[in-house]
Order: sequence, then structure tokens, then C-alpha cells
Amino acid sequence: MTHLATTPEGTAPHRVVIVGCGFGGLFAARALRRAPVQVTVIDRTNHHLFQPLLYQLATGILSSGEIAPPIRDVLRKQRNTRVLLGDVVRIDADRRSLAVRTLGSRWELGYDSLIVAAGAAQSYFGHDEFAAAAPGMKTLDDALEIRARIFGAFELAEREPDPAQRSRLMTFVVIGGGPTGVEMAGQIAELSRRALRHNFRSIDPGDARVVLIDGGDRLLASFPESLQRRTAQDLKRLGVEIHLGVRVTDVDADGVHTSSADPALARIPAAVKVWAAGVQASPLGRSLAEATGAAVDRAGRIQVRDDCTVPGHPEIFVVGDLMALDQLPGVAEVAMQSGMHAARTITRRLRGKAHKPFRYRDLGSMATISRFRAVATFGPLRLSGFPGWLAWLLVHLAFLTGFKNRIATIASWTIAFIGHGRPERAITAHQALRSGTAPTEGARRS
Repeated sequence: MTHLATTPEGTAPHRVVIVGCGFGGLFAARALRRAPVQVTVIDRTNHHLFQPLLYQLATGILSSGEIAPPIRDVLRKQRNTRVLLGDVVRIDADRRSLAVRTLGSRWELGYDSLIVAAGAAQSYFGHDEFAAAAPGMKTLDDALEIRARIFGAFELAEREPDPAQRSRLMTFVVIGGGPTGVEMAGQIAELSRRALRHNFRSIDPGDARVVLIDGGDRLLASFPESLQRRTAQDLKRLGVEIHLGVRVTDVDADGVHTSSADPALARIPAAVKVWAAGVQASPLGRSLAEATGAAVDRAGRIQVRDDCTVPGHPEIFVVGDLMALDQLPGVAEVAMQSGMHAARTITRRLRGKAHKPFRYRDLGSMATISRFRAVATFGPLRLSGFPGWLAWLLVHLAFLTGFKNRIATIASWTIAFIGHGRPERAITAHQALRSGTAPTEGARRS
């Protein structure tokens, strides 16, 4: 039985539909838990993904369950909330309804207020063909495929007699020098030089080559210069090659081509490539723009009013990575705060209270480089090394969803950071096939 909130007059409750259950959608739903509304959360997956820790899933530190709890479980105590699995394919702003697709079937869902928190996808800057050889880091599937590629490359190198092919298998190229790229490069380097020691007999994993490429002239461009320098120093100590001012011009199964005039960099043979160079708004953004006449920016984000609503449609809110407002960055904090603001605005309206604009509070930025090394900024405060890593650890634990997940994550971090292991290294046959690291039929029979 579905429990619906009722108004004091006993009339039908105000229907709030939230599209997407990332940070923006989840925090909006939670903020409505005591409101006199009926909330429907609809998402194309059944889990809330803690995206900032995807790179730890990809490098064997955490399991998928620790960073992706079921949405139904997270919201199980909210009596006014139901969760539906589906992919919103069209928004009819005039009829206030959504066209939803689920496993081949199509159906409609009406709303009184709509919160669109569909997030963002990886951007290949017009070269979507790169995705097959260089997956991004936006979904569980992405991270699990990258994990299969990383650990599969070491497995293939162990039985590869040709030195050139072995070198290609043990070369890892990370494209993009933002937080995701820095964290990914640092963890691959630490994995190869520390966690995989003594695991192989024919190769030394510490010989792996980790290359970080960015078209700009600085790593972590949004961070203070002192932390940028510290990040570069820490990565180099781990053995990461850093090449700035270099653009990737082509990516294929065997390596990458770059804009460098240096022949050694113009073509880098590499089995594993990870794309962390940019994001673009969910395609639902352009669908919403067509339905409402709203403007979009170059990344496909909706230009919203100061209260996160679509111009001309005060009943439609756009939050998180899908909204364009005051040049706010596409980070989790913006999504959380804008999601809560949209929910509170709906509640205020139902109480007849006045409009309030959205005001973002910048709580800082951080990026981890390896165990005991991170950089963080909180207003004028700058942290690096172990203090930065400790701050990173505490903040991420605080935002993980669910007590059980926090306990499990602490256990996994203890194994990975205090010990030498990576507890999550399993590769399924399906992942191996997708990543191209599956053995041949003859090898499987032998």
C-alpha cells in the first residue's frame, strides 16, 4: 500500500516528481519528507551513486554496494515518497506530464511541481567515437569496465612474451587534469607500485607507466596555485608522468595520438585509457528546453532563474549539473544545496510564503592523490599532504549515505590504506569481454 500525504482540507496532495536521484534529487526528496506533498522519485537506475568515489571502485578499493545503495532503501522511511524505475524521454510542460520508458514499455506520469536533477554525462568534445577505447567515469558500469581493463591489463601482461606488447599493456593514460583525472592517475600509480607487489611472477607491476595528459597549463585549474604545485609534486613522486598543454587528437584500442611535437608523446601505445576531460548535461536538458523555450548553454545546461526555476514555468525546477546559474561549478555541493532549495521553495509556496533566491555557500574543494596525500581548500584555509587527506576522509564519510555503508567503507579503506590489499579485484566474464581483456577460447580451454 502506498502512503500519500494529505492536505488539511483532505484534498489530493500536491504532486512533486523528482527526475534523477543523484545528489540533487536525493537531497530534494529528503527535504520534502515532512511536507504535505506526494513525492515520486524516478531514476533510470535503482541506486543512488556517490560519484566522487567511483575511481575507488575502478581501482579495487571499494565495492559497488558501498557507493551505490538502493534508492528504495535510502528513502524507505519516507511515507510520502515512492520510487519508480524509468527513463524520462519527454517532458510536456503544457500538460504537466512526463513520458517515461521502462523495459520497452512507455507510460505517462503527471506532476504539479517538477524537479529535474538528471545530472551530466561524459563529454568527448564532439568525438564520441573515443568512448569505446577510453570510457569515462560517470556510472557504475563505467567504473566496473575500467576496473576490468586495469586488472585485466596486468593479467595479460603476465603471459605476454613480446616486450613491446607488454609495455603497451602496462601503460595507463588518463586524459584530463581535474580532480577525477588526478585521483585516477594517483590511484593507478599506487596500485601498481604498492598494492600489486609480489602478485605476479613474470612482470613487476611497479614498472607500469602512468601518463596524465591535460590540454591546459595547470592541474586542478580551480584550485589555488600552491595546491596545484603540491599536487604535481606528489604525483611525480608516485611516478606519474604529467604532460600539460597537450591535447588528445585520437584514441584507439592500441593507444592515443596527441598534439605534441615530441615523437615519444605524439603516439603513446597504451592498453588502458581513461577519459576524465569534460562533462555535458544530460540529453533531457535539451528536451526540456524544447518543451519550455528555455535557453541552454554550450554544455546543454538549462539557463534558470535565481530560484532555480525555468523562465515562464515556475513549477519546473532544474538543479545540480543540469542547471546554468551564476557560473556555479558542477560539483556535489551545488547539487545538494540547489536540490534542497527547490524542495523548500515548493513547501514555502504551499504555505503562501514569499519567493527566495538560491544562494550557494561554497564549502570548499578537495582532491585525493594517494593514501595520506590530498589537497583541500576551505575558504582561506589550504590543506595538503596528510592534513588534507584527513579532511578529505572525514568529509566523504560524512556524505556517504547510510550507517552500514560508512562502516563498510571504513573497513575497505583500512585494508587499502593501512594494509597493502585491494579487496575488490574480481572481474566477471561479461566485464572482461566488454573491456577486451578476456582470454582467447583456446586459452580458456587450456
